[in-house]
Amino acid sequence: MRLRRVKDHSGLSLRRLAAQTGYSTSSWERYLAGRSLPPREAVEAMARLGDDDPVRLLALHEVAAEAWGKGADRQSEPAGAGPGTEPVTDLGTELGTELETGAPRPHGRALRVTLIAGSVALVLAVAAAVLLAVRLTDGEGGASAADLTASAATAPGSPGESEPPRYTCRAERIDGRWYAGNSRTQKAILANGHAGPEVAEAQCLLREAGLSPGAVDGIFGPHTERAVRSLQKRANLVVDGIIGPHTWKALRE
Repeated sequence: MRLRRVKDHSGLSLRRLAAQTGYSTSSWERYLAGRSLPPREAVEAMARLGDDDPVRLLALHEVAAEAWGKGADRQSEPAGAGPGTEPVTDLGTELGTELETGAPRPHGRALRVTLIAGSVALVLAVAAAVLLAVRLTDGEGGASAADLTASAATAPGSPGESEPPRYTCRAERIDGRWYAGNSRTQKAILANGHAGPEVAEAQCLLREAGLSPGAVDGIFGPHTERAVRSLQKRANLVVDGIIGPHTWKALRE
C-alpha cells in the first residue's frame, strides 16, 4: 500500500517506472498489487523517484519480507509424502524466480489459499469435537450433540452466515463535488483486488461519468479497472488503472 501511494504521488506511469528502475512493467504491477515481494533495490529506487523516506520504506520492506519468509516455512513439504503427492513449492524459491525472470508462478497463490482453507477447516473440526465431548460429559445426551452438530454446520465461512453488502448510488453535488453516498474519501488508494464502500463509491461515480464499471458491488475487478483507465485517459492523467488522489479529483469533479 505504501509503494502504491508513493507511485501515485510521483505521477510516473508503469512504463516510465520500469524504464527508470530496470524492473519490467509486469514486475511493478505485481509489486504494487501485493502479489509479489519487491527486491530491496526496487524499494530504494521507488523511494528515490517518489522523493520519499527510503529508511521508512525499507523498514516496511523488512517486515513484509519476514512475513513472506514465515509463509515459506509453513509451505515446506512434509516428510514421508507418499507417491503421487505433489511437492509444495518453496515460497522463497518461487519469489526469487519471479523477481529474476519477471514471470509469476501460477500455482503458488492457489496453493497458499488451499493450505489456509485446510487449516481453518481443521481448527473448526477440532473445536467442534472438543465442545461435543464436553457436552456429552456433562450429561446433556444426544439432543445436545445434535444441537452442536447444527451449530458447527453454520460455522464462520459458511455460505448462509452473512450476505454480501449491497450498495446503492445516490449521486448528489455538494460544494462543487459529486458524492454517491457510499464514501466521502478523496485520497484512498484503490487497485484491482480491493473491496469495500470506497470501491462502490468509485463505481457509482464512474457510472455518473458515463463509464461502465460493471455491477456496483464494491469489488474492484477487471471491468472497474477498464473504466478507471478510460477516465484517466479522458482526464489526461497517468493511465495505470489505480485510483489515487488525482483520479478521485477527476471523479468528484
